[in-house]
Amino acid sequence: MNATDPPKLPATPRLTSLSHGGGCGCKIAPGVLSEILKNSSHLPGFNLPPQLLVGIETADDAAVYQLNDEQALIATTDFFMPIVDDPYDFGRIAATNAISDVYAMGGTPIMALGLVGMPINVLPLETIGAILRGGRDVCHDAGIPVAGGHTIDSVEPIYGLVVLGLVHPSRVKKNSGARVGDVLVLGKPLGIGILSAALKKDRLSAAGYARMIALTTQLNKPGIALAQIDGVHALTDVTGFGLAGHGLELARGAAAQVRLNWARVPLIAGARELAQEGCITGASGRNWGSYGHEVTLPAEFPEVDKTLLSDPQTSGGLLVSCSAGSAAAVLEIFHTQGFGEAAVIGEVATGRGIDVY
Repeated sequence: MNATDPPKLPATPRLTSLSHGGGCGCKIAPGVLSEILKNSSHLPGFNLPPQLLVGIETADDAAVYQLNDEQALIATTDFFMPIVDDPYDFGRIAATNAISDVYAMGGTPIMALGLVGMPINVLPLETIGAILRGGRDVCHDAGIPVAGGHTIDSVEPIYGLVVLGLVHPSRVKKNSGARVGDVLVLGKPLGIGILSAALKKDRLSAAGYARMIALTTQLNKPGIALAQIDGVHALTDVTGFGLAGHGLELARGAAAQVRLNWARVPLIAGARELAQEGCITGASGRNWGSYGHEVTLPAEFPEVDKTLLSDPQTSGGLLVSCSAGSAAAVLEIFHTQGFGEAAVIGEVATGRGIDVY
């Protein structure tokens, strides 16, 4: 190196290289989480206020507190480590995922607060700014401001939102409202976790990446209209615990069985092939280890499909439990709002757990 040569600056590290997990695959495994919460849910002798319409009892997507006869406040938060290396895309995905919980309760978001933890001495400030800009732009698309937040200097990059929303108290859609005889509709195809694993291994094509970004930044706005349908009995979104995990939450809340017609479950094009090549997340195995004993599979069910069933979805689709007579209206809402792969994937029956056929 000559004296006149400019000093070499350290290369900006890949965002995904700075985190031990990405997106909703960072979630604590459901079985472990259950043990953590078992003895820490409420203080002994503390009576919950009657205005708290939804708390932690059924692992729902958000808390709901009734303000008056016409309004209930929805409150939720979600944050995680990078699932992609592009900082702007990371911000967009994290914000879309966080806002989804309000839509999953049937509500309309009204504002957000940013949650930011960044390794300040590792990432350029421009990179951190791009993450926040991505989140801001998604909030703009949702029609809400980022009205504040909190930042810390952390070892791993973390970004997400607190999101507040409003819903009429009679239109709150819990994950525990499913009824025997309902049909199940899924709004987005599965496979985001598999695509993210392929990306980390440099095996995801440009087309696959574009598809991944399109799905994970698609706001689940149909939830607002779905809440207005009397025949929609339950809503949730499919995220880090996979379709089987969030389906189980729905089944437990209804004291019923969720039956999944696997041939009708939409999958992202190429996801099964990538999984067969070993592009799977560690979270998928942890998910299955937590709840696999509650899932009944058909004989000779392919191992790769079991992986898809427990694949952690980041900013996944809405899962709707509705009367058979409402299914056409539910699908029409999805399809007219740009969710062309939404499909009926099963039904709610008497029994317990998940039955895949």
